[in-house]
Amino acid sequence: MKSRLVASAALSALVLLGATGCTFITPQSTKTEYAASDGVNISDADGPIDVRNALVIATDDGSVGNFIAGIVNPTDESATLTIALADSEPFTVTVPAGGTVSLGADEEPLRIVGLDTMPGATVEMHFQSGDSTGVKAEVPVLDGSLPYYADLVPSESVPTPTPMPTDTAAPAPAD
Repeated sequence: MKSRLVASAALSALVLLGATGCTFITPQSTKTEYAASDGVNISDADGPIDVRNALVIATDDGSVGNFIAGIVNPTDESATLTIALADSEPFTVTVPAGGTVSLGADEEPLRIVGLDTMPGATVEMHFQSGDSTGVKAEVPVLDGSLPYYADLVPSESVPTPTPMPTDTAAPAPAD
């Protein structure tokens, strides 16, 4: 009788180990950090600022884009983030201490003229804050086909300055 009890317990332990043993060596998906939306997260280990859900919403021809992101400064001092693309002037965004700047939501997005990247591709961008050397990241370029991005598509025309009117009237005659 004891041998049946021992055999039953051993068989139960073997079945239990066989059914759950894979979880001991399989990585847990919930511990893997990833961008849960359409953009990418950029974190510079040496810099104070983190970028969340970074993406570019572009025109259909990819010539102009709006950079959209949440920029987070967890430090107790104001910090500046510099964002650069190849062949264009860098952008700077100052984030207050312990604050967040939401480009495309609370703040105007950064307009990229001469993007030259079609929606569906990625564009390489360089992010630098504080004393760090920065980090490069491939940022996705999307279009406005999804309803929640439709109002973030830039207009195709680049605004031009309005000329100031000049006074061409003849001077009044002197008395």
